[in-house]
Amino acid sequence: MHAILRRIGRLGQLAAGATLALALAAPAAHAQPVSLNQASQPGYTQTRYPIVLVHGLLGFKTLLGVDMFYGIPEALQRDGAQVFVAQVSGANSSEVRGEQLLAQVKDILAITGAAKVNLIGHSHGGPTVRYVASVAPQLVASVTSVGGVNRGSRVADLVRGGLPPGSVQESVANEAVKGLARLMGVLSGAPDYPQVPKAALDSLTTAGAADFNRRFPEGLADGCGDGPSVVNGVRYYSWTGNRVLTNPLDPSDGPLALLWPVHGEANDGLVAVCSSRLGKHLGDYRQNHLDEINHFVGLRDLFSIDPVTLYRQHANRLKQQGL
Repeated sequence: MHAILRRIGRLGQLAAGATLALALAAPAAHAQPVSLNQASQPGYTQTRYPIVLVHGLLGFKTLLGVDMFYGIPEALQRDGAQVFVAQVSGANSSEVRGEQLLAQVKDILAITGAAKVNLIGHSHGGPTVRYVASVAPQLVASVTSVGGVNRGSRVADLVRGGLPPGSVQESVANEAVKGLARLMGVLSGAPDYPQVPKAALDSLTTAGAADFNRRFPEGLADGCGDGPSVVNGVRYYSWTGNRVLTNPLDPSDGPLALLWPVHGEANDGLVAVCSSRLGKHLGDYRQNHLDEINHFVGLRDLFSIDPVTLYRQHANRLKQQGL
């Protein structure tokens, strides 16, 4: 039985690495967004406060000319939104990433003259935006978590299990991922932020997330329901995907499908549906973890709502709330 579990663990670790590699390869496939099919509606996305998009683990603002949030900033800007895409450490703790984001939020407020921002974080960007709203709620109008790792990921637990703290395996993996994060930073023109992959991994485990949640609990859902929708004047929202196989042409679907059984419940391949809950939950969609940011380069489930449409609808929701 122990040998079988070891084999499952190794398979999961390989699948996680393959999924990440495919996600990072996505920008090479197309230079322009392939799905901006919504008709222009002047003012539809014109929120009162700027929207700030925040990437997850090993994410970026723009890499080789292609957005991490694929086609989403343009779709929001087209009908009135002010949109900024943050760049924080690709691999570091939620708190360190949060402090980096807080500095950028202050810069955005200085540039725009706005009093607050609307923060939207994907994956590890979820805890990152939550940190900012917790320590500086006066600067934040709303927080939205998309596929957020709000209660940790069993994939991270699996990887951590194969990389015991202080082990040679952990050291080798940490240096390898650190090098990858730095390379991506160079290619994306990002600041030379510190990269500490083992800190990122610890933040994403269920134990690490539980510790973070004890200190920054705002908006957190109790179980699989909604969480408080308004805390300290900040509105909290979330949505997530609940499928892994969504498009036969998407090469990331296979590795995500291998990770699906790890969670033991509905998930998007990397994050369980219930783990993603924050504030008012807006729905679970036929999307996997990469579909949630319109990758792999716009390939998605043709029978589900376009991810770009979800961001546009949410911007309009924020507008209707006076945010």
